[in-house]
Amino acid sequence: MKLTTKGRYAVMALADLAKFNNGGPVPLRDISLRQGISLLYLEQLFSKLKKNNIVQSIRGVSGGYILTTKPDQIKLSNIFSAVHEEVKTVQCKKESKKGCNGKSSKCITHDLWDELEKHINNFFEQKNLKDLITNITDNRN
Repeated sequence: MKLTTKGRYAVMALADLAKFNNGGPVPLRDISLRQGISLLYLEQLFSKLKKNNIVQSIRGVSGGYILTTKPDQIKLSNIFSAVHEEVKTVQCKKESKKGCNGKSSKCITHDLWDELEKHINNFFEQKNLKDLITNITDNRN
């Protein structure tokens, strides 16, 4: 199983946005500097996040991005979905007639990995941005 930088960086950037908004828009440049993520890459991610109504852009000198809803209403699973990230533990497609190994049956460990995938996706469904920024604050005290 692999979670790509696309999903990880989207979560990092939105957690940063939620933590450092101070009631106003946050420039991508600031997120880029704090998180060490390329500005160009952030622009690509935020384009997808904006299309999926997770963030809103504010133009102007004091512009940047804001969250469209409160951090506790943005699930990590929604963020992954917005940037087209998919958590998969098996290579085969569930709806495929062929099995994992190209034969007519599933591999011997298929059900184990399938169950793990459900647990992982459920975990991301339960966690939200507020959990992340609260955890950051709690760990520093």
